[in-house]
Amino acid sequence: MSRAKISAALAEEVRKQAQFRCGYCLIGEHLIGIRMEFEHLSPLAKGGQTIEENLWLSCRNCNGFKHTQTESLDPETGQLTPLFNPRTQHWFEHFRWSDDHTKIIGVSPEGRATVLALKLNHPMIVVTRKLWVSVGWWPPVD
Repeated sequence: MSRAKISAALAEEVRKQAQFRCGYCLIGEHLIGIRMEFEHLSPLAKGGQTIEENLWLSCRNCNGFKHTQTESLDPETGQLTPLFNPRTQHWFEHFRWSDDHTKIIGVSPEGRATVLALKLNHPMIVVTRKLWVSVGWWPPVD
């Protein structure tokens, strides 16, 4: 399926709304030195549209792991659960940081399913977060 073009005005609006960071892991462009990707919350392959209400920013890792998923298993209940929607849900209602601020802990069914599906605690990013914590760059504050 071909990707619909995102206008410059729409792209800038979504980037500002997302605060120039990934809606899932909260990594900011200023930390990784590259722009976030535009993610279709409801994937094009599943009939989603390229409209403001269906777009958010995502880092390459989260976007790649999410791919066309819109739901995953909640590891606590075993139930199929919608993934966290960064456009309509508040991050801190579904996730918290581990005590050392290196891991994302899901605190709701959506949060737990998203942590699992998007591999939000992949060992490579946990190591990177440890470095950021050590220099005071992490976790992001709202």
